[in-house]
Amino acid sequence: MVNTAPKPTANLQLPSDQTAAGRTLGKEEIQLLTEVINSGTLTSTKGQYVKALERDFAALLGVKHAYACASGSAAVHVAIAAIDPEPGDEIITTSITDMGALTPIVYQGAIPVFVDVDPTTWNVTAESIEKCISDRTKAIIVTHLFGNPCNMSEIMSVADAHGIPVIEDTAQALLADHNQKVVGSFGAVGCFSLQQGKHITTGEGGLVVTNDDALARRMWLYINKAWGYGDPKPDHYFLALNYRMTELQGAVACAQLPKLRGVVNKRRRLANRLTRLIRETPGIAAPHQDTRNSHVFWKYCLVVDADVIKGGAVGLAKWLKENKGIFSAPRYIQKPAFRCAVFQDQRTFGNSRFPFTLARPEAVDYSEAKFPGTFEGLEHVLVLPWNEGYSEEHVDYIANSLEEGVAALS
Repeated sequence: MVNTAPKPTANLQLPSDQTAAGRTLGKEEIQLLTEVINSGTLTSTKGQYVKALERDFAALLGVKHAYACASGSAAVHVAIAAIDPEPGDEIITTSITDMGALTPIVYQGAIPVFVDVDPTTWNVTAESIEKCISDRTKAIIVTHLFGNPCNMSEIMSVADAHGIPVIEDTAQALLADHNQKVVGSFGAVGCFSLQQGKHITTGEGGLVVTNDDALARRMWLYINKAWGYGDPKPDHYFLALNYRMTELQGAVACAQLPKLRGVVNKRRRLANRLTRLIRETPGIAAPHQDTRNSHVFWKYCLVVDADVIKGGAVGLAKWLKENKGIFSAPRYIQKPAFRCAVFQDQRTFGNSRFPFTLARPEAVDYSEAKFPGTFEGLEHVLVLPWNEGYSEEHVDYIANSLEEGVAALS
């Protein structure tokens, strides 16, 4: 489809998910927050809203158990703690992800084993995971990056064949689905985020879900300092943290949750519009989607061909910012996660380098040749901002700006 969007006469300011312009926060959240303040009960151990959130979130995903916690990073930590690795055990993870999904592995004494990704989706694959499984693999973490699901059928087949639990990092993919089943409900544990820029928000906050009763019990305990609330003889059963969500966050989340489907539907509809409008624009392409998957567009990511566009993703981002006021993120995290100092220099607990002192050499081999998809994917990705505050006019403005930018740089 040729771009038929009306041409703007002036630059538009896009709504931001860091302000009210790009969020669905409103009177519903204020009403529930007022009720919490008036009650005087701000702790979830005595309140009602966090419990209501957990109940409603479990129902939404069709799982048995859901527990709220302090952040998406906390959710990943809670999941790993429930799996309970021994020091030096290995946990497979992706080379392109936020540090908040990686440091919990190290805090639990395990070794993150990075695997390569598909360069057009930036997601791990069953094939890349299977290559890195060893007799020390304790768990597999898959990240549904940008809201685009991993192909969970193949991944679960590999994991089940080896008897390895899967943790799904679903922070960016609320209500995305694979084969019409929501991601986060495939693995042993699903982890979610309610951070400021996610589909719904409490500023910070997270959730973990599972159908496994034993994992559920351990996750609930870990969130609560391993104190057995309600047990006949409660104690602090094992080493754990306080990762509880407050009633204030719970109230906001309870008001946000009913808005989630509308948020996702609008993001999808407008993303599909942009995809249609830029289809004939040379040098850029929407990310590949498996036909079994339904994307929820946490962000809208372009694949930029540097052979067509001068400066590639970096050059196009610079042109969009300077000429159209559109702030985008070329290369997303700039470098693979394993290139960060914490892994390169093994900066962990004092000068101990623990747990990397227990690692197999192969597990911490970060040679570039092992990660061709990672380096290719980061080289060509341009992450466009995206939120439910957009209108068709905003999307048309982005499409026209991209068309102008490509023409200027070709």
